[in-house]
Amino acid sequence: MYVGTAIGDAEHFTARMTEAARVAGFDLTPLQLFPMPNVEDVEGAVLDQDVVWVMGGSVANLLAVWRVHGLDMILRRAWEAGVVLSGVSAGSICWFQGGPTDSFGPELRPLTNALGLLPYGNAVHYDSDKGRRPLIHRLVADGTLPVSHCTDDGVGLVYRGTELVEAVTEAAGKGAYVVVRDGESAVEERVEPRWLPSPRR
Repeated sequence: MYVGTAIGDAEHFTARMTEAARVAGFDLTPLQLFPMPNVEDVEGAVLDQDVVWVMGGSVANLLAVWRVHGLDMILRRAWEAGVVLSGVSAGSICWFQGGPTDSFGPELRPLTNALGLLPYGNAVHYDSDKGRRPLIHRLVADGTLPVSHCTDDGVGLVYRGTELVEAVTEAAGKGAYVVVRDGESAVEERVEPRWLPSPRR
């Protein structure tokens, strides 16, 4: 299932994802909430999936719209039923307690009311947006966010339940990071990701 709420269910992205899934040999079901849900039984459609993949964009808007439609609780039930939940950027932060976001404007601000399925903070674009590292360090140091899991672009985190079991990457030289509170400061530890080979064509 592809969920594009964070970019307002932009039709051109839905079309691109549908084509990419076709080429890769996957059946893809888009879930759209604008201007109304595109499926009659949202919960049934979500629970019928193997994987839910959430697009980036505005994590603040995504959370607000999901809550209006009850999708936040549906996704929790799907997670508990074994559906794999995944995504990029806003589609990563949404599963955690929160993290730095530009949802409110160009200046990064903390978001602390994400779904909380994973009991950590999350910082994405760690290498490409230079403001995210110092902000997540401050948020962990002052207790605004708990231990936080962070990723360079091109790196993914894999969890079983709420346990981080590995980091993976599609790009050389990239890393994942765990940021923990140490007194009144934050300490960062690098997690070396496993290289994902390119799929055979």
